Amino acid sequence: MSLIEVTEGQSPVILGLPHTGTWLPEDVTAKLNATGRALADTDWHIDRLYDGLLDGVTTVRTPVHRYVIDVNRDPDGASLYPGQNTTGLVPLTDFDGVDIWDTPPSDADIRQRCDDFHRPYHAALSEQMDRVKALHGFAILYDCHSIRGEIPFLFDGQLPDLNIGTNLSTTCDPAIEALVKNHCRAASEFSTTLNGRFKGGWTTRHYGRPDQGWHAIQMELAQRCYLTAEAPPWTYDPAKADTLRATLRAILTDLSRWRPQ
Repeated sequence: MSLIEVTEGQSPVILGLPHTGTWLPEDVTAKLNATGRALADTDWHIDRLYDGLLDGVTTVRTPVHRYVIDVNRDPDGASLYPGQNTTGLVPLTDFDGVDIWDTPPSDADIRQRCDDFHRPYHAALSEQMDRVKALHGFAILYDCHSIRGEIPFLFDGQLPDLNIGTNLSTTCDPAIEALVKNHCRAASEFSTTLNGRFKGGWTTRHYGRPDQGWHAIQMELAQRCYLTAEAPPWTYDPAKADTLRATLRAILTDLSRWRPQ
């Protein structure tokens, strides 16, 4: 198994795929309880959903599950959303607040997992941001995510379908934010929000340096938009997915054509 999966393209767009993996080291599997081993908090089929939408796109993916270590969290352990329920660098609960470990990881375990999995992912992502910027003078990281649309532990009510995160409009050029927002709002079959419950994870915040030519934006999709149901066996629904893919294709195509003014 490759630790980090990278496909290099010539487009200015890079897709980050931090949460599609389901691989667990044997020692981690042995320490999880039955709830943890269910891997419910996977971004199910997101790599399939985005596959083939943009020619020449670069992708960076880790096959490692977020319960091993969440590569979209601050490696120093700082919360993305202080004062709100969330999960950490190595989650201790699932998104419903239920314990996932028989034997929780020690501080030493977490440090080792940072070295083994978190740092290699971001080394690969940084390398691709540098490479793409060298080609175009800028790079656009589009971070791909999905989540169940109703999770009372994390948020009230129902999550909108398309959730754009730019950390309060700080992680990309305003024209990039507007481009994505306008495509989402034009897709009348979907609800959308900008910097709502999800404002962009550590990846978006870390790589969003528009003054240096690094632009980052996160898209968090409600899984009801492309799964048969937001429950096991997490079945991909091709008809739903095709409708969503049309909107995503339009977004990525226009991002690939964007140039700084």
